Amino acid sequence: MSITVTKSSGETQKLAFDLAKETIGVPNKEKKAVVFALDGILGAGKTTFTQGFSKGLGIEEDITSPTFLILKEYDMHKHKLSGGSFKNFYHVDCYRLKDEKDVNDIGLLEVFKNPENIVLVEWAGKIKKTLPKKYTKIKFHYISENKRKISIS
Repeated sequence: MSITVTKSSGETQKLAFDLAKETIGVPNKEKKAVVFALDGILGAGKTTFTQGFSKGLGIEEDITSPTFLILKEYDMHKHKLSGGSFKNFYHVDCYRLKDEKDVNDIGLLEVFKNPENIVLVEWAGKIKKTLPKKYTKIKFHYISENKRKISIS
């Protein structure tokens, strides 16, 4: 487990950017997507982290929380980045899901099965039972207006 305290949204985005670069720099030897499960209170930095992560993947589009869409797909090749063995980035926001049965309705289980996908799931605790067996947990702790403690395990 690594624990980092960031003192600004820029530092949070830089941490995520570096993690994304590290992720695409290593071939995916799994037969499933690489999944990052983000949890923390509202305003703790999950979307800010996702914005930095997407930049690290080479995605140029503005990333906003897909709260009303729940799931957004980005084609990594469209953004001039081979992504190594990865082709797609999925940003998922489970905040509005009522229960884990909703995961089937949005096709997330299929997304988790594809080894060409990188998936960031905000509010992952809401679908904990349906997450793949192997994923990276990222927990956000609000310390003050600009300061966050971020645990990655």
